[in-house]
Formats: sequence, C-alpha cells, structure tokens
Amino acid sequence: MKEFRGKVAVITGAASGIGFALAERCAQEGMKVVLADVEEPALRTAEERLRATGATTLGVVTDVSKETEVEKLAQTTLQTFGGVHLLCNNAGVSAGTTVWQSSLADWQWVLGVNLWGVIYGIRMFVPIMLAQESESHIVNTVSLAGMVSLPGMASYKVSKQGVITLSETLYHELKKQTAKVGVSVLFPGGVRTRLIDSARNRPTDLQNDPSLDTQTPEEKKRREARRQRKREQGLEPAVVAHCLFDALRAGKFYIFVQPEQKSEAQLRMDDILQEQNPRHAFATS
Repeated sequence: MKEFRGKVAVITGAASGIGFALAERCAQEGMKVVLADVEEPALRTAEERLRATGATTLGVVTDVSKETEVEKLAQTTLQTFGGVHLLCNNAGVSAGTTVWQSSLADWQWVLGVNLWGVIYGIRMFVPIMLAQESESHIVNTVSLAGMVSLPGMASYKVSKQGVITLSETLYHELKKQTAKVGVSVLFPGGVRTRLIDSARNRPTDLQNDPSLDTQTPEEKKRREARRQRKREQGLEPAVVAHCLFDALRAGKFYIFVQPEQKSEAQLRMDDILQEQNPRHAFATS
C-alpha cells in the first residue's frame, strides 16, 4: 500500500502510546482516522488532540475482547466514512508470572485482548476490505515475545506468537485469492508506552484475588523498579509510526523497528532446526 491520502484508518489501542502515534501519522498522511480504545477519558483526549490539528477523526469506545464491540466499531466506521483501508490491530495488555502461577483470569484477559481482539478485527474488517475495489492493508502489532520464549508472562507470549501465525496464514489466504488486501506484523521493540500499566483497564470480573499475591515486599519493590525502567526507556512511539509507513510503502510483511532484535529470533530458530534445548541471549548464570 503506497497511497494513503483520503483513505480511512482504524486503530485499536489508539488513546496512547504506539496507537496514538500511528493515529497522528495517519492524520499527517491525509487519512481519516477512527480511534478505538477501551479507556474512554484518554480516548476523548486523543480525539480532541488529533482534531485540533485539522484531522478528520472519530473516537469509538471499544473493548476488543468483545466481538459485539468490534462489530460495532466496523459498522460505525462503514456508516461514517463508507469504507476502511488501513486496520491497525494494536490494542494490547500484559499480565502474569510463571506459567503455573498465572491465574486463569490472567490468561482470559490477555488472550481476550491480544489474540481474540485480532481475530475479531480480522473477521469484521476483512469482508469489508474484500468488497472494496481499492487497496487496503491490515497491520497486527506483535512483539519479539512472539518469536522468543523468555521466562515469565507466558500468556503475553502465547498471544503474540498466536497473532504472528494468524497473520502469516491470513497473508497466504489473501494472496491465494489475489485480493487487494495486504497484511503486516509490526515488531516495535522497546518503546515508551503504558503497556506495563495495562492493569488500569483490567475488567472487574477478571481481577485477581489480592490474597493470592505471594510476592514479598522486596520482590514487589524490584518489580516496581523494573516497571519504572520500562516507562523511561525505549524508543518514542513516533519512531514506530515512521518505520511502519516506510515499510508499508515497501510492501514488507515482517516489520522490525529495531533490527538488532532479529538475532534473538535467529537463536531460537537455530535451536529448533538443530534440535537443541532452548536458549536465549538474555540468559544469566
């Protein structure tokens, strides 16, 4: 996809971080932008900020883990702008600890947003795109965690690996139909976002029982220190948006914003093909 002016973009998780940076770039490219997010106050602020730049925009409160809400997002977009040309399935959350200690609520919440949210997006928007004569594209935000299985946060890794293979399958299916619908997976790398604080949007029915938290005060202190480092380190989200549009114009499927991370994915593939026990570059003795 090379031409964006006058086209319609839909972005989930658009109220902040990478999602809002993508929305800003879409507006700069002359696109009409539909912002979708579960966090309504932040969504309205993002909508106002974008509109203040002269962009044509619409905010739709959306919980992507609910099929009916993604369907409403698609129909609202269609009714308002008459089509959709760029879908960024970007909404994401993280939670959990070791595989055996993560609660079922952790799994349900993370897979609901990160995996089912993308499935619902594809189910609702691909038929619209196929019915259009114009070129369109789907971008699914993934992670190096979708290529590398480090310790911890298993639900997040399972969700991202699932989205990668889902996207690859979709790519081949659309190619087989010679459809004018492209697909890409976006690996942002370390970026200054609020992903580490995603529990702020966790539904009440999927909250963990506080009494089951077995972490010591010292462990909690270390965890908060790690969280603070993640808030302060990494690329600015605008860098991700810039890289994405360059890659879209180049027709890329796999989009690594930080190419140096490829070596970690290569290590895993080498282990698989050589039937070696899993390693990872960040292992410590």
